[in-house]
Amino acid sequence: MSLKYLMDENIDPAYFTRLRLNLPDLIVRVIGEPNTPSKGTKDPKILLWCEEYDFILVTNNRRSMPVHLSEHIDRGHHVPGIFILNPNLSVGQNIDELMLIAEGSFDDEYQDQIIFLPLTNIS
Repeated sequence: MSLKYLMDENIDPAYFTRLRLNLPDLIVRVIGEPNTPSKGTKDPKILLWCEEYDFILVTNNRRSMPVHLSEHIDRGHHVPGIFILNPNLSVGQNIDELMLIAEGSFDDEYQDQIIFLPLTNIS
């Protein structure tokens, strides 16, 4: 598995707990853990960290993240991607989507993109 996820500090801990349990080879970090941005770090600095360490950001931030990504790219930077969780899906459905993506994606498939979950057609 080549994707790595950095979970936003405002995401329910069930996400990273279940991801780590169900996909032990998937690297999942949470903002505020050792060797990650500290809690309260502003989004532009989080994007720089994701770029440097090659992590996809997983967040709930639907409002300002598109602006931050646009500014980041305008400055000549890149990110492996940003996944925005869907508030209309259950925690389990969002986690299933993240697992499916982690298991079936190509390197750089989501570079410089914001992906709004779900990718699949959930009924």
